[in-house]
Amino acid sequence: MSTANAPRILIVIPCYNEEASIVSVVNEVERARQTSGLWLDALVVNDCSTDGTLAQLQTLSGCQYLNLPVNLGIGGAMQAGYRYAYRHGYDMAVQMDGDGQHPAGELPKLLAPLLAKEADVVIGSRFLERTGFQSTAARRIGINYFRRLNRWLIGQTIHDSTSGFRAFNRRTLAIVDRYYPDEYPEPEAIVQFGLHHLRIREVPVQMRERQGGVSSINTGRAFYYMLKVTLGILFVYIRLRGRKALTPLSA
Repeated sequence: MSTANAPRILIVIPCYNEEASIVSVVNEVERARQTSGLWLDALVVNDCSTDGTLAQLQTLSGCQYLNLPVNLGIGGAMQAGYRYAYRHGYDMAVQMDGDGQHPAGELPKLLAPLLAKEADVVIGSRFLERTGFQSTAARRIGINYFRRLNRWLIGQTIHDSTSGFRAFNRRTLAIVDRYYPDEYPEPEAIVQFGLHHLRIREVPVQMRERQGGVSSINTGRAFYYMLKVTLGILFVYIRLRGRKALTPLSA
């Protein structure tokens, strides 16, 4: 299927110590490109991994990757990828985790509202149809807390506020090129987008358990995560709510 006139879409895959899964994730994106008719390029952002992730990337012929010299965390890695997308003229970008939780077969569903120009931000949600991997009970408590906090601040309900499976159009890329939260960014970015009056949509997707590696959010760090993200959300709200920059930005 020809992609000559299709929007250019960059799949940004942040990874830190994902040697067990990164090759299959990149190959899955390639299969989605061949079957979907979408113009999909993959960019892996290796966030200074200490395992064999870089060596695995070097085995992939033609794979684009950024090899960060210092560990920036998920927010810094994603902003590096979004900046690459914006400054290289991509029309859209998708965040897709390097641990294999996000099936590339769900990309057409995730991208449909952007391609129809019905949204600026699309978030893949596990909880709209409640199929596939639903995360742990402890995490669902945290997700529910951020859903309520975000609704209180921007008046919009996002059921899966911590989902890292999300797609942006170029208008949104212009915003995250300038600022993107630096650590555990997903709930904080929702408030940022709401205050910029971006159109946010959720679509139901299926997710899987991670295919390898270890999550950075464990029981011991859960309290730090909740506190840090809550403060980050409140700071973003205070910083943006009264600014004239609430006027939509041009792409």
